[in-house]
Order: sequence, then structure tokens, then C-alpha cells
Amino acid sequence: MVRTITALALVLTAALNAQPPQRPPAPSPVEPAGTPTVVPVSVNGDPAARFSLVVMSDGYTAADMPKYRAHLDKHLNVLWSIEPFRSYRNYINVYSVEIPSPDSGITCDPATREQRKTPLAAHFQGGCSNSNARGILVNQEAARAFAKLATPQFDQILVLTNTDTYGGIGGGVATTSGGNALGVLITPHELGHSLGRLQDEYTYRERGLAGGSFGGSEPNSVHHTLLTEEQMRAGQKKWFRWLGDESESGGKIGRFEGGQYMTTGIWRPSKHSMMISIGYYFDQVSRERMVQRVSEQVNLIADARPTDTPVGVNEVLWIEAAHPNYHELDIMWSLDGKEIPSQKNLSHWNVNAMELPDIGKPHTFTVTVTDPTAFVRDPAIRTGALTATRTWTLGTATTPDAPAKAVFTGSTQTQRPVSGREVVYVTTTHPVRRSLNVTWRLGGTVVKTAATSRTLSLTNLPSGTHTLTATVSDPLDPRAEGERRTWTIDNTMPSVNYTLSTPVERKSESDGTPHYVFDEEFTMKLEPTDDQKGYVVAEFRVDGDGWHHYYGWPDAPAGTPFKFTPRGTTIKELVYGSLSSEGLSPQPWEERKPGYGTHRIEYRAIDAAGNIGPARAFLVTVRQSK
Repeated sequence: MVRTITALALVLTAALNAQPPQRPPAPSPVEPAGTPTVVPVSVNGDPAARFSLVVMSDGYTAADMPKYRAHLDKHLNVLWSIEPFRSYRNYINVYSVEIPSPDSGITCDPATREQRKTPLAAHFQGGCSNSNARGILVNQEAARAFAKLATPQFDQILVLTNTDTYGGIGGGVATTSGGNALGVLITPHELGHSLGRLQDEYTYRERGLAGGSFGGSEPNSVHHTLLTEEQMRAGQKKWFRWLGDESESGGKIGRFEGGQYMTTGIWRPSKHSMMISIGYYFDQVSRERMVQRVSEQVNLIADARPTDTPVGVNEVLWIEAAHPNYHELDIMWSLDGKEIPSQKNLSHWNVNAMELPDIGKPHTFTVTVTDPTAFVRDPAIRTGALTATRTWTLGTATTPDAPAKAVFTGSTQTQRPVSGREVVYVTTTHPVRRSLNVTWRLGGTVVKTAATSRTLSLTNLPSGTHTLTATVSDPLDPRAEGERRTWTIDNTMPSVNYTLSTPVERKSESDGTPHYVFDEEFTMKLEPTDDQKGYVVAEFRVDGDGWHHYYGWPDAPAGTPFKFTPRGTTIKELVYGSLSSEGLSPQPWEERKPGYGTHRIEYRAIDAAGNIGPARAFLVTVRQSK
């Protein structure tokens, strides 16, 4: 559904002069060149009970809007490919605000060094003479005013600016380059700050300059410490539960020096992760905190039979739990403090069917909902943000029945295909004395589940596209089917084609793995494909290190291949494509042994539905020129 604002009731007068004087002065926002349009991209519940992200355009004219929509699709699909956003996508609302701009582009783009008139006054920091500018600023008051058109209860604003030059900045109003290859990775990094309250793991404050030595006391950051591994284990502090695990961002979870803009005297859990190198994933320590913070934005018991009146002896108790994308929450019911195993993981409890002792004496029903995700090991997080309870008392009276149509009140989204591994859910109306039945059909064939089941876990499906339907009916009239909902299941895995620069030799290993020989360097282009619409993410990793997002070559036209060299290539004081053991992006001042020799490159794709394709590999040998 697209909702168009018919009258723009914005007070931009204050915003026009909201920024403090600068040298050079910041540009002022201007009126949009047309009526802004709010598009609910993915709305999974009440904005007050979800993490609500508002993405908006700046510097895109009405004619540029197809480009903005393509940029938005790419930015979001990259976000959904990164945990925990992939597994908790249902917890996040996304709204897009399309704001037609009088001019195309943004002010002081180093590519043009020109002024532009845009509704959010997006501009590169430092003036048009700064050819190395990277920070993109906008008028925050104007951005918040536009965000309120989508929902007054927004949690985060992301502004996609119409530039292909790398840039962006974080905070409650984050900015990024809409068209730059690395712009898509600014969003998850900034959400690490604003949502996860994670700190930077950078070992420098100014690029190219080592950050010095940390001189403070033990940081309150969950992913920085002064403690040794032995001290963490002995005191059960910081990330002791994850020590020794294979890091999601490569290597093992341990103790790596540098962080909070300092090079020495402070340590982080992984060599490289999202908070130091945006091409990699969050490591487990940061991911655990992100799961905690995402879950705190959500009511794990989204709805339930009200607790403010006693439960009638003829009622059906019910709850509606939250729904992660790839696993279910645990549900446990108890009566007078004693767990009832027969009710485990059921969303309804038929009080009328129970043989309760001592009717007339007080009885208490309690339901506990817990997220069993393996992303969390800290029991305090498990029993805190990942647990919710609801309690009722039993009365002595019966409750009169009330009419209730057999209809759905919510479900997994139906606008796009779902992954072949998702847990699909529905919610229904709730008659007082009975539970409605839900019938699931896969390709027209009834799936055997409990009649009151509100979820279906998709597993072991054959490859291809499938149709899933759910139909709700009333057990008092089972032949009269109620509402039906239909989903397309995408169980075709995405694939990737690779293209390398011309090798000096080609060969094949005994297992069929391709092997290429190069002198000094080589380039790699990855082209992911899928049978469904939507941007497809490509990833690669070197010698079993962490999976790294494929973005082409930084600060180069789209489609430029990624270049690998034994020590990497330095661009604006950052290193890319290093084959040394320090990883793809070591700091320029770090000593690193040139990575001559043979390397294994793995590659894969993640499609718009969330399917992760199989990893394939080839070998490269990089020789030193004679």
C-alpha cells in the first residue's frame, strides 16, 4: 500500500535556520518539488511495539525516484542479509518517505563541487573545496519533520542521499551515499551504534594516524576490555562465554588490541567485525547485544486475553507471541506455579476442558514466553529482554459467548516471497469459548498440524517455488471456511558467477576445484542472480576468514571488480584487498607479511527472501614478479 500525503503540513521555517553558523555556511533546506509520499515498505506491527526505521530520500528529483527505489531495495536487502537483522526482520518496521527534490544530487559532492537545493539540505562536510570530504550532513529538524509523516513513533532515520561518492554519518539521523558501493554498509554499522549502543572498534581517530594508547579504566562497553582472557574467565566477565569460538567475522573470539580510537592498551573480541570493518558481520559479542536491543523494542507477548478480569471457567485462554523469521519462541503454561507439559508451545489453553480441583478457590494461570536463540548466552539477557510473562486469576462464573468471525488479524507478510526456511505465522480472532481452526495447505495438499496451530515451520521443501495457504474456520461450523491467506515460498537458492582477470596459468585440482595463477595481483567480479525480484547480495571469504560483503571496488564506478594484492591497496588511508594474514583491510601502519602463495576464495549469494545459496570456491596462486 502506498499512502500519499495530500497536504504537506510541515513547519520548515525553524528548520531553515536550525543549523549553527559554519565556515563555510551550511546550505538551507528548501520546499520539496512535489508532495512527499510515504510507502510502508515492511510494517510488522504497532510502531510503538516495534523498532521503526524511516528511510527517506534527499537530492532525488521526481525523475530520480526510480533510482531512489532501486537504492532503497539494495540498502535494505543488504541489511536483511546481516544477522541479527536477517533472523529478526519481523521485529522491524520500515517506512520510506519519497521527497521530490528541486535539484538532483547534493551540495559539495567532491565529484561536482557544486551547490544543490534539496529538502534536507544534504551536503558534504567541509565545503566544496574539500575533495576528500566523507561526512554527509543534513538538516536534522527537517528530517524529523518528514519522518513524522510516516509514524510519530519512529526510532531511527536513515537518509539516502543522491550521490555515488562514498560518505555518511551516524546518529539518530544517519546519512549514507545512496549510490556508492560501500554506502549500503553504513546502515548496519550505524544501527550498531544507535540501536545496539555499541562503540567503534576503530584503532584511529584520524585515518592514516595510529590512535595512541588507551589510558582509562575498564570500559563499560560490552565489547571492549582491559582484562586478559584468563581474567575474563576467572571473573566471568565481558565476553568470557564466547572465548575460543569461531568468530562470525573471521578467526576466533579472543582478545585483539585496539578499539575506541586507540591502537594500544585496550582490547576487542575479534580481529575484524562490523564495528571496525564494515564489510564483515557483527561478531557474536556484538550480535548478542543487538539481539537484546532489538528484543527490547518488541512485546514478546504481542497480545493476549486481558488480565484485568477473572477468567471464566468456560473460557479459552490465549496469547499471540512475537515471531522471529527462522525459529519459534518457547511457550510454557503453568497452573498455580506448576508447569503443565501438555500445554508446551501452545498459544491457547481450554480452561473448560480442565479438571480443576477446588473450583471456587483461587487459581492462577501463568504463561512464560522465551526466545531460545543460540545468538544469546548471557542468562541475564535471556531472562530479561528475551522473556515475557502474563498472569490471570480464575473466577467462579461462566463467561457468556460473544460473536466472533473466523478471520485473520495478522500474519507473515504476503507482499513478497518468503524463504524456504522461514516460520510462517497467522493470528486470528478469539472467540471466548473455543479456538478457531487453521488449515495449512502446501501446493494444495493439507499439511498435518494441530488444528489450532498458528505457525508452520518450512523445512525439507524441494527446490523451487511453492504456494502456501492458510484458511481459518470455526469448529462449530468446520465446513464453512473463513478467510484465506496465500504466500509464495522461494526455495530456489541464488547463485553467483565470478569473473577473474586474465591469469598466467589455469589448472584444476583433483577434486575439480579451479585453480588460477597470477603475477602480483588479480581482480574478481561477482555477479549474483536469482529467479525472484529484489537485490541479491554477494559475499566472499579468503582462506576461511569471515564472510565479506562484495561491493565492487571502493570509490570506483559500479561494477568495477575487487582487486587483491599481497599487501592491499590504500585508498584515502584505508587498505582494501590485502592477501596478508592480517585480513582484507588491515590498518596502513600495521606490519603485514605479503600474502604471496595459494589462497582459497569462497563465494555465495543471499537473495531478497533471505535464502543463503551454497558456497563454492576456487584457488588462486599469486606469485612475486621476478
